[in-house]
Formats: sequence, C-alpha cells, structure tokens
Amino acid sequence: MDVYQRLTQLGLEIPELPKPVASYEPAMIHGNLIFSAGQTGTVKQRLVHKGKLGQEVSIEEGKASAELCLLNCLSELEFVLGDLNRINHFIKLTGFVASSKDFGNQPEVVEGASALLLEIFGEKGKHARSALGVAELPYNAPVEIEVIASID
Repeated sequence: MDVYQRLTQLGLEIPELPKPVASYEPAMIHGNLIFSAGQTGTVKQRLVHKGKLGQEVSIEEGKASAELCLLNCLSELEFVLGDLNRINHFIKLTGFVASSKDFGNQPEVVEGASALLLEIFGEKGKHARSALGVAELPYNAPVEIEVIASID
C-alpha cells in the first residue's frame, strides 16, 4: 500500500522537517541503508512534553512523545529520499528515554514509536529495537528516537 494513503487513513501527516539544532544532516544514505538523525517529540519546533519518565512525564505522555519522534524521523527520511515509498524495510529503531533512577519501563514508552511504525508500514515496519534509559536528553526532552531502514 502507498505510505501516504495509509497515513491519510490513520489521520496522520508527515510534519514539516524539524530544523537541525547543530551541524548534522537530517538523514544519511549509505549503500541501500538510510539512517535518521535522532528526533525528539516536537511540533513546530516546540517540545510537547518535557522532563523525565518516572517524574514529570507519565508513561502515556512518553508513548505519545515517542509517536511524535517517529513522525519527525519520517520527515527526515522523506526530506532525503523524496518519497517514503522508497523504503523497503525498517531495520532498527532505537529509543532513548530520559528516566528517573527508579524508572524501568523504557520498552513500554518506546512501544509508542514501534506500534505506530507497524501501523503505517505494515510488514515493512517490522524492526529490531533498543530502548535505553538515559539521565538527560537535549532540551529536557523525555524521548528521542532514531531509525535505520533499507531503501530501493
């Protein structure tokens, strides 16, 4: 199925490409792989949620943030590829979760991004995953996501 038709069915849109905050590219192609830069859960350059899981941010807010991160990653891929339909398969999704010292539900938070990727891409969205707890993320973001995909 066409990725853009699927996004429309889900009531989703690819957001405007977030502006890089430093000297890096939004995504890079090497061979038949594309690597996204890490993305936080921003809408129009503003974080929707701020803080750490286990303190200021609930699991549901963290999952919602992970979904926004994924959509921003797709924006990066689209910017470089020109068309998300060029993606053959997602290989890896890595999620970083800003966590209080006693928070251990990082996989549940990152599942927000994983589930959305599968909803959008179906079989092509199946991926390996890492969900890491970290002390801090840029600008007090609760979640950061990056993806690797194979392309045609």
